[in-house]
Amino acid sequence: MCRWLAYWGSPVRLTEVLYTPVHSLIDQSLHSKLGAETTNGDGFGVGWYSEANDLPGVFRSTEPAWNDTNLRELSAHVTSPLFFAHIRAAIGSSVQQTNCHPFRYQRWLWMHNGFIDGFRDIKRSLAFAVDPTLYLDIGGTTDSELLFHLALTFGLEDDPPGAVARAIGFVEERGREAGHEFPFQGTIATSDGDSLWAFRYSSAGKSRSLYFNRSVPQLREMYPDMPVLEKVADDARLVVSEPIGDLPGAWVEVPEASYGVVSKGREELLPFAPSAPA
Repeated sequence: MCRWLAYWGSPVRLTEVLYTPVHSLIDQSLHSKLGAETTNGDGFGVGWYSEANDLPGVFRSTEPAWNDTNLRELSAHVTSPLFFAHIRAAIGSSVQQTNCHPFRYQRWLWMHNGFIDGFRDIKRSLAFAVDPTLYLDIGGTTDSELLFHLALTFGLEDDPPGAVARAIGFVEERGREAGHEFPFQGTIATSDGDSLWAFRYSSAGKSRSLYFNRSVPQLREMYPDMPVLEKVADDARLVVSEPIGDLPGAWVEVPEASYGVVSKGREELLPFAPSAPA
């Protein structure tokens, strides 16, 4: 499986999140503690939003994140209020740039840690459900990218939670028809550049790990003698597959079958359940 991180808040240089903390995401590419695999070296990707461009930038590579000098260089020079980072451990699909997350469609970014069980058996029926105007934008061969385009087909741009629920519901319906009891496993992050949505769900009720940070003002109360917290903006929000840093109690586990949304003036954690698409 993979590891990922999503940041929302006041603009920050990517390197301060990806490299600086203890047990950073880059360290997890080689030494993951909670992932299905210790090493996540089958490529990486970052996607970021900026005021200078309506569309998010994306940089992806098949190099292992811990050994890529271009990623380190870019991270030291890019500042963003909302960005994604993903390190990949491939299962069943090729190690190629088009299979690296995050995936982009217009203003939308998407990344996933998990899998569709029996994907080979139902791939054709899932692909035929994708809106024909979207299908040609699929550049890789992963279940994650196909799931993204199903969510777009089912209304991601208008109703992200509903679209993700319908996409996963459709996957479960097709998977069970093909004899797979637990078709879906995963955590998902998606954004339109203004809001961040993060989902944790699996058909078996045993999802991959996902955490969010306690509020920065709360962390300052917990750790009044930690100067590093004075450098972090009050509104900084991180959602991570695996905690970074070394402050006990700094992270809260996202409950099973739930999703969170963060945007200006809004922070919510809500229950999530798949639904059958119309």
